[in-house]
Amino acid sequence: MSDHQIVRTELKRCDLYKLSGRFDSSRSQEVGDALRYSMDLNHYHLVLDMTDVEYISSGFLRVLVGTQKEVKRFNRGDVFLASPSQRIQDVLKLAGLSEMFRTFATPEEAVGAW
Repeated sequence: MSDHQIVRTELKRCDLYKLSGRFDSSRSQEVGDALRYSMDLNHYHLVLDMTDVEYISSGFLRVLVGTQKEVKRFNRGDVFLASPSQRIQDVLKLAGLSEMFRTFATPEEAVGAW
């Protein structure tokens, strides 16, 4: 079994990405490629369901920041984080990124915010 998974669901208002597992530096580019796919389709409202994410690396944070800058360019969209664990929230806060992303308790709340 793979130690990570990325599943994209195109919804009416946004693209929902269900992430699970560990996203170290070698896996972060896969997330970037997946998010780039949505942006290539002109989908700039992105929700990352992080309920089952165990670990994120600095590479993952770089992908998040780069994607956020791209989707917010010209006020096109945003990246919402749904259900990040306390550990991941702590990493975002430590990196000074917690204010950069809207965080929601559930994926449904994040999708509904669009």
